[in-house]
Amino acid sequence: MTEYVHYHTADLKADLRYLQLLSRSFPTLAKASTEVINLEAILDLPKGTEHFLTDIHGEAEAFQHVLKNASGTVKRKVTELFGNTLREGDIKDLCTLIYYPREKLQIVRQSERELTEWYEVMLNRLVRVCQTVSSKYTRSKVNKALPADFSYIIQELLHETESDLNKQAYFKQIISTIIATRRADDFIVAMCELIQRLVIDSLHIVGDIYDRGAGAHLIMDTLCDYHNVDIQWGNHDILWMGAFAGNDAMIANVLRISLRYGNLETLEEGYGINLLPLATMAMDAYADACLDAYMPRIKFSHRVYTDKEVRIMAMMHKAISVIQWKLEAQLIARRPDFNMADRSLLDKIDYAKGTIMLDGKEYELTDKFFPTIDPADPFRLSEAEQKIVNTLHNSFVNSEKLQKHMNLLLQNGSMYLARNNNLMFHASIPMNADGSFREVAVAGDRLSGKRLLDRLDQLVRIACIPDEVTDNAYEVDYMWYLWCGSDSPLFDKSKMATFERYMLADKTTHEEVKGYYYQLNDSPEICDNILREFGLPTEGAHIINGHVPVKTTKGENPVKAGGKLLAIDGGFSRAYQKETGIAGYTLVYHSRGFQLVQHQPFESRQKAIEEGQDIISNTVLNEYKAKRLKVRDTDKGREIATQVDNLMRLLAAYRRGLIHEAN
Repeated sequence: MTEYVHYHTADLKADLRYLQLLSRSFPTLAKASTEVINLEAILDLPKGTEHFLTDIHGEAEAFQHVLKNASGTVKRKVTELFGNTLREGDIKDLCTLIYYPREKLQIVRQSERELTEWYEVMLNRLVRVCQTVSSKYTRSKVNKALPADFSYIIQELLHETESDLNKQAYFKQIISTIIATRRADDFIVAMCELIQRLVIDSLHIVGDIYDRGAGAHLIMDTLCDYHNVDIQWGNHDILWMGAFAGNDAMIANVLRISLRYGNLETLEEGYGINLLPLATMAMDAYADACLDAYMPRIKFSHRVYTDKEVRIMAMMHKAISVIQWKLEAQLIARRPDFNMADRSLLDKIDYAKGTIMLDGKEYELTDKFFPTIDPADPFRLSEAEQKIVNTLHNSFVNSEKLQKHMNLLLQNGSMYLARNNNLMFHASIPMNADGSFREVAVAGDRLSGKRLLDRLDQLVRIACIPDEVTDNAYEVDYMWYLWCGSDSPLFDKSKMATFERYMLADKTTHEEVKGYYYQLNDSPEICDNILREFGLPTEGAHIINGHVPVKTTKGENPVKAGGKLLAIDGGFSRAYQKETGIAGYTLVYHSRGFQLVQHQPFESRQKAIEEGQDIISNTVLNEYKAKRLKVRDTDKGREIATQVDNLMRLLAAYRRGLIHEAN
């Protein structure tokens, strides 16, 4: 219960203008006091469940399954309810129904002989699950989540039970009538989707929705319709945002990565990007080229390609890679303050010998065929390449679907988020060797720590939301630095060694040295300094990161600094799973505390439906609170407490005649 204070008349008079505005919403003493009662009751509800995911990298099926099962939360709830009365197979069937109701119902209709009996059993079980997952919310909040067609019926079922002798016949009759009117399928779908919605109160995506996997656009469609989501931008998200903002070097990077992983669905089917001009140009220029370095990694693709299609993609891959290196060199030349001259490489090639000079050492190139490069002017685009760049530029900046998705990233996204004593950012805070915050140059200023991330957040918005007055050319160029700059908090490595990985056999040149943050973030003292920098307490608070996959096969641990930092990128992307040994971590923060969940690879949505095959998940960290967390213990609770205090001031003003109640 909130501790109320005596409000002095002088203080009330000082706030009189605000209180008069507040009285428009609560024009009588009765309405103001009713709202206080309502808000006080909300403060004592259990804290809603938060779900953290990161580095999804286009793996739409795995993402959607983890979202549906809430990292095992649904199965845990079902097991708590029915573990002593149902067999494991029945629990699995009920969970599969909750995850994929439409698909599961289709299978049941074909195989179940006693369909009416099955409906009765499942409807009763779903009602019990729904009662459990809705119990921590107000009726008002639950009602807002209800599907319109079944709102009244679900309300009745949620607040009545078969065990109430006075309502047994009423409860059973509702279930029977749902079946008799042939609405059982629709009602089951509505209940299952409601359970999925209520089991997660808020979703945090800690960066990197895009690239590698084929379904980033499908993930974004899901997030556009999600009830409560925030996104902390990752470097791959920034890459697509920069492409949408019209940065041609970033557009080329987007295409190169898509071709590298044999993923064209997001570009073509998702955003309507026309790749035919690139394919035509590539086949003209590179038909006779050795393409070993550019063969797409189709083993990670969901689509089956013919040998001819693979070779055409390899030609396109080489064509866009050369275009990328040219565009990046042009950007580096016009932005010397980025200090990235060492990444401008085409002018360091001896085209006659087929070698390149790097750091005073000569290396032989694995690919020496560059028909579109003029050695006398290596950064200039050929006429055909310039046409490709112009076409792609127009496609990206004018794609309506891409605009919708990028607007979601801008409206619901940020460089970092501090919420409920958790500090979320995708990659790092740039640091010096001694643990101090590194100063980074941004538009003539040198900024560090929180001030740096705040400024970069503003810069991204200026780049992506141009107006007729502001010249945002610098901001659009800086988006590329955020993607691959050594002092970028979204990258924080010595270099992005794309050229070296494609062109040089010596693997020592491929190394990307991580910034000091990654050497220091296992220190509780360093984590405390970061938490203080962002205004969070050092006790009971956490830093939550992604970006660098946790290699469990090499003994790496996602829990660092004595539990102060949680690195939850464990390899959602198939391309990482051989390296990490798992298929990602997710984090669940409910009223009892934290659970860090480790997932095994998700085989397929089809097997999940047909065989009830769930993701195998293991809890690797349980951080339970001795006292169950309530809404009043959250940031939202502190906002509500402030509202209560303001309403109590309004009540005092009414009672003292400083403000008159409306008639």
